[in-house]
Amino acid sequence: MTLQTIADAVGVSRMTVSNAFSGSGRISAELRDRVLAAADELGYAGPDPAARAFTRGSTGVVGVLVNAKLGDVFSDEVSSALLGGVADGLTGSGLSLTLLSTQEAVDGRIPARDVPMDATLVFTNQYDAQSLHWLQRRSLPLVLLDQEPLAGVAAVNVDDLGGARQAAEHLLQLGHRRIGIVTVGLTPPFGLQTDPFAALPADEAHITRQRIQGWVHACSAAQVTPVMVKQPKTPYQPEAGGYAALNTMLEVDPTITGVLCYSDRFAHGVLNAAHDRGLRVPDDLSVIGFDDSPIAVNLRPPLTTVRQDPAEKGRVAAALLIAAVRNDHSARNTPAPDAARKLLPTLLISRASTAVPPVPAP
Repeated sequence: MTLQTIADAVGVSRMTVSNAFSGSGRISAELRDRVLAAADELGYAGPDPAARAFTRGSTGVVGVLVNAKLGDVFSDEVSSALLGGVADGLTGSGLSLTLLSTQEAVDGRIPARDVPMDATLVFTNQYDAQSLHWLQRRSLPLVLLDQEPLAGVAAVNVDDLGGARQAAEHLLQLGHRRIGIVTVGLTPPFGLQTDPFAALPADEAHITRQRIQGWVHACSAAQVTPVMVKQPKTPYQPEAGGYAALNTMLEVDPTITGVLCYSDRFAHGVLNAAHDRGLRVPDDLSVIGFDDSPIAVNLRPPLTTVRQDPAEKGRVAAALLIAAVRNDHSARNTPAPDAARKLLPTLLISRASTAVPPVPAP
């Protein structure tokens, strides 16, 4: 069964049948309906998608490079909300979404190298130079999400540095001077950090670097030296990591009265550890998260946190992907020096998990 079979049955040209399936070309709605009805009657599903993609020079697919384990992106409320925003933003564009693992398949296929697609959104928090290398070698339009900006590449970030600074300044304004930081990273050193800046190697994740810098700079400006615990990103166990981190830092400095956390989920672990140690939040210990994810307002006490809008971040990234695909036919292999860079705002949300520090016992 071919296009020509349908054309002969309807009495039109092969090109007319092709246009009826693709929705392109000048063809009346009535004729299109006749062609599709004939195809349905004859059991013809339409042109082979691979052949159509080859002819058009376009697959109609955009990829999202996530982690080695694809399921990681669905286990986190912020990541799943972001993907939902990307999907919403692509609605009506004719583009479909496919998830790409950074891990090489057992048969040797590398998703970034081998999956047919028109553009890619890079959203992995497990930095993978090989995947990025293949995407760039393919000259695919890229949009970086929560990544270190690259020259000529579109990017979407939130103001992680500013948000972290707001969080630290909130504790400082309340009067806290013994402050702990619970964060996460991709590269050593892990564990207790006597020098927070030593925990910022050049290949550390962009978000981690930005948030640590925001927290530490604000503390330094107030002549406060925080105690920091950096947990490994893999395996990603934020609640357990936050729990362990609070115990570690209080063993080193039991006078800590305020804790800044990489995410609301890490803050959840800190709250659990505080409860088990008999510490009252916020009477004995103030805790601040990051993200304002759905759990934040439902924790007890409700969590002070830094709000970002992951769904909006996803929609903005989708708009840049659509623009990149549309522009690619004329601009492939020509990096745009003025590639779009979007920096979305963050906002401190004050709730019941922060208060003035306790008065030291006489």
